[in-house]
Amino acid sequence: MLTKKSAIPSGLPKRTESLCPECLAIIPATIREENGKVVMEKSCQKHGAFKDTVWSDAEMYLRVEKWAKDGVGVENPAIPKAKQCPNDCGLCDLHLSHTGLANVDLTNRCNLRCPICFANANQAGYVFEPDYETVVKMLKVLRAQRPVPTPAVQFSGGEPTIHPRFIDIIKAAKDLGFAQIQVATNGIEFAKSLDFCQRASDAGLNTVYLQFDGLREEIYVRARGKNLLEVKKKVIENFRKVKHHSSIVFVPTIVKGVNDDQVWPILRYALENMDVVRGVNFQPVAFTGRMDKEELEKGRYTLPDLAHDMESQSKGMIKTTDWYPVPVVAPVSELWSALYGDPKVTLTTHPHCGIATYMYVKDPDNIIPVTRFIDIEPLFMELYELAKRAGPKKLKAFSKLKAFRLLRKYLKKDAMPDGMSSVDFLRSLQGVLSESTKKQLAKFSWQMMYVGAMHFMDSYNYDIERVKRCMIHYTTPDGKIIPFCAYNSGPVYRTEVEKKFSVPLAEWRKKHGDEYT
Repeated sequence: MLTKKSAIPSGLPKRTESLCPECLAIIPATIREENGKVVMEKSCQKHGAFKDTVWSDAEMYLRVEKWAKDGVGVENPAIPKAKQCPNDCGLCDLHLSHTGLANVDLTNRCNLRCPICFANANQAGYVFEPDYETVVKMLKVLRAQRPVPTPAVQFSGGEPTIHPRFIDIIKAAKDLGFAQIQVATNGIEFAKSLDFCQRASDAGLNTVYLQFDGLREEIYVRARGKNLLEVKKKVIENFRKVKHHSSIVFVPTIVKGVNDDQVWPILRYALENMDVVRGVNFQPVAFTGRMDKEELEKGRYTLPDLAHDMESQSKGMIKTTDWYPVPVVAPVSELWSALYGDPKVTLTTHPHCGIATYMYVKDPDNIIPVTRFIDIEPLFMELYELAKRAGPKKLKAFSKLKAFRLLRKYLKKDAMPDGMSSVDFLRSLQGVLSESTKKQLAKFSWQMMYVGAMHFMDSYNYDIERVKRCMIHYTTPDGKIIPFCAYNSGPVYRTEVEKKFSVPLAEWRKKHGDEYT
């Protein structure tokens, strides 16, 4: 069993541990190359053999793997003597990353009935909806994490905007010092009321994580049970009118054969609205129910599928080679911590969890990923080496100067976009490594668009090595912090937590009525 901290196994083939999709027992698994793809094979003594494609491009799988970077976990784990991942969550001392983004489920009630919802809202027979005081306690647990207090929180559900004290909860998060406050939403309540949008923004909401599955009406009918395209457009329109508005990030759930032809149209629509929309975060669908081999092979959509589809649909404006795994930026945080002695979020998630790129946007037809005019690989490699040497006080001033020289060294001036000054760009990048970060980042972000993808696991592609390095966590009413894929796809944490702190549906309806239940 994987019971101690260790480096991520590299290369192919390799061994890991996974789950039986039938009984959820922990079983050994092999990850290997097959016909240019990366597959996982495993066998349960009771339920037989299983096989699934985890990455559809073996070359890309190995390319991103070299950016693996383990963190140090947390100094104050709730489970200090854990024996087995993922059965001892809390966080435990086996976990190798701190919480980068925390999900707080405000309710399992919803104003939709989405067929693809992993939360199974409105189907459980009970209502899980922590009161205001309980939510505040959950937020305090996150801010008490060391060495890095959780900086970002996302309110989720169900549909979090229908919680009766949603606005008060946003303000409480702001008062507790969360630097980034988000809500994962279908947008219905925001589309209904401009005033609701303004009050949420005034309370401290930074980002609307808007479910956005495409630009065809039938996609929403099939995936969400209702045509919601005009609702999505209304949310954008409303937040455009909000004073000091919160930004929007599109969150498309990509289902093969349903909306995989929409990856570029979705991004292009974001580019057309980038005065409000600041990013797109794609999520290939996770399969939470039982599936036979044929269904799995037909429906599985992986991160390389997304990268290849984006290259094809954008006609090469974004290439597969423009995507990098999340931990590629870890050296920036490590250098900051070394220079200022102030631990920052270090993105040490598993390299196969997510990929991203960042683009300069002149207009929707003229975009240039930063990978075209910055030599990413040697830059971040050297920043990492610099971070390791930047500790002693006498070296800090030198290290700042060295970092700026590295930025200059690896900037491809001949490839700079038209209208972008290399001097201004370098100064903005330098600001990322200075104490004037917020102001400089705002300047750096002007005319830039983030696009990323995160493939959350299900029981078929479950890799415990990924769970141990997860940075997206849930916090629960009893003060535990549980990795995303453990909470939703592994041992039945979500069900156990919701049942423990829920009210029977009939009792809820008797007291509150049957709205959204």
